[in-house]
Amino acid sequence: MNRLAHETSPYLLQHADNPVDWWPWSAEAFDTARKAGKPVLLSVGYSSCHWCHVMAHESFEDQATADYLNEHFVSVKVDREERPDVDAVYMEAVQAATGHGGWPMTVFLTPDAEPFYFGTYFPPAPRHGMPSFRQVLEGVQQAWATRRDEVADVAGKIVRDLSQREISHQGDRAPGEQELAQALLGLTREYDPQRGGFGGAPKFPPSMVLEFLLRHHARTGAEGALEMARDTCERMARGGLYDQLGGGFARYSVDRDWVVPHFEKMLYDNALLCRVYTHLWRAGGSELARRVALETADFMVRELRTEEGGFASALDADSDDGTGRHVEGAYYVWTPAQFREVLGEDAALAAQYFGVTDEGTFEHGRSVLQLPQTEGVFDADRIASVRSRLLAERARRPAPGRDDKVVAAWNGLAVAALAETGACFDRPDLTEAALGAADLLVRVHLDEHARLARTSRDGRAGAHAGVLEDYADVAEGFLALASVTGEGVWLDFAGLLLDQVLTRFTDPATGALYDTASDAERLIRRPQDPTDNATPSGWTAAAGALLGYAAHTGSERHRTAAERALGVVKTLGPRVPRFIGWGLAVAEALLDGPREVAVVGPSLDDARTTALHRAALQATAPGAVVARGTPDSDEFPLLADRVLRDGEPTAYVCRGFVCDLPVTDPEALRARLATG
Repeated sequence: MNRLAHETSPYLLQHADNPVDWWPWSAEAFDTARKAGKPVLLSVGYSSCHWCHVMAHESFEDQATADYLNEHFVSVKVDREERPDVDAVYMEAVQAATGHGGWPMTVFLTPDAEPFYFGTYFPPAPRHGMPSFRQVLEGVQQAWATRRDEVADVAGKIVRDLSQREISHQGDRAPGEQELAQALLGLTREYDPQRGGFGGAPKFPPSMVLEFLLRHHARTGAEGALEMARDTCERMARGGLYDQLGGGFARYSVDRDWVVPHFEKMLYDNALLCRVYTHLWRAGGSELARRVALETADFMVRELRTEEGGFASALDADSDDGTGRHVEGAYYVWTPAQFREVLGEDAALAAQYFGVTDEGTFEHGRSVLQLPQTEGVFDADRIASVRSRLLAERARRPAPGRDDKVVAAWNGLAVAALAETGACFDRPDLTEAALGAADLLVRVHLDEHARLARTSRDGRAGAHAGVLEDYADVAEGFLALASVTGEGVWLDFAGLLLDQVLTRFTDPATGALYDTASDAERLIRRPQDPTDNATPSGWTAAAGALLGYAAHTGSERHRTAAERALGVVKTLGPRVPRFIGWGLAVAEALLDGPREVAVVGPSLDDARTTALHRAALQATAPGAVVARGTPDSDEFPLLADRVLRDGEPTAYVCRGFVCDLPVTDPEALRARLATG
């Protein structure tokens, strides 16, 4: 066992019995390299990364490779999900040097943590134009031994170049109608009308862009925006990206048609997509959207919820195929012969329904289940029986491994999704699951100074500080929970987190945001990235949470901070709309108000009040906030001076310092919130 045996990250623990003398990221590791005069090998990955597992098996479990590493390098292993700041800084360097990036990420550093050589996956033997990992190690060691001054010069230049990169920021100039129209036009040009989604293979679920399109339609009535969102959601849900038996989405599709996924399932994808499909249902009552939203929510609760009430990070792509070999997708794919064995006379029907062929749609004659038939009628009872039997059979297969660390940001996304889905579809169990995760975040991740820990495991907080996305996404989850439950304490907790954003993550001169706090560990560069990747950037997520909090409280300080943060969207939205979708969605909320809805009733369990409250939560108005209580309640600022109209439960809708006439009928409230 090496030093990683003392870590809590499941990814690091996977490497604890490697013959490589791994260090976790620490000052001690770099001090050791400095004293020994050795370069540092930095290897970054995560537990559900397929090629991380491959490189580990081929190289890090190989004794000869480990011996060479231990003699000539100080080796540092990082879980990118635990240390997104370390990952971001060196990924920026990798992408600048090579034009691409990915995981596993392999970077060679000086003992001062300055990078000088980069790569991703390296094979054990040369192939496809790539050198072997051993060749890379020998080349780096030779350069370090004979040309160290030259290596130091290269490293210094890389660090200087990184430090000179600046974010183009428009101060407090938030995007307006023109910029959002340009962004929509840019998305239309990149849209794939035959298959849904944007761009070519590999194809990732564009969750944040879909949220923008739905909000833009809600505010402007633009049918093209709704059509792109609706068709993309249908294509993804009918393809292999979606688990047709157990619900939930895989990370991405390796092809343009959404047929073959990369089978890992991430909490953040499923939280974001659960919310998108719920919002698509709100936009038009799509039965497919309702089914997928609920199945995805049920998947998260069933397979990702931990004993402590939080949500685990991911399920692996690989699992045992029954022969002792770990194979990508083994848990999810089927052959016609397996269908016949499990389903008997229903096998042909099931093969037609799920698109299982003799040739297979995946590897070795196996197929990923899809719903390729858009026409024709299938017997619902027979299909339900088929699904039930296939699920039971699949449950007997070795399950993919689960990374059970709880990441604060991703749990914040899950809280928002489950709270809203539970409210929209009258599923109080989903709201309870959201409350359980929120409670864990407060009890375990949040300290007495309102500072967040990035991760926890088994109910114990990890050692790494939260980054901007943690504060922003957890605040977003708490704001959603406040609107859904009518419990003002969640608004208070969101305010504590957003005060941290304003004091520790924001440049007071420009309003720009940093990914790490002002008092965080100093890296070679303070990371700062406003663009969306797999999740909303911390920058735009913070803008959204600040705006929502301001709508709830009337705080000019928070609204001004949100508007200043959105300046970067004014710059990037028209140019690269696919990569700042959440910022565009927040901008839609800003242009719409956002609307402030106060629902008052004679008691919290009054059925008429509940109906009004639910109508408010089901409204499509972008970024609307909702407060619920009795006329004498002090739970929310929005409830102040709100009275019952003729003794009836009453809803008040305001925006931009102007309030409409109060309404007492749920349908009238829906109509009020549906108008632009």
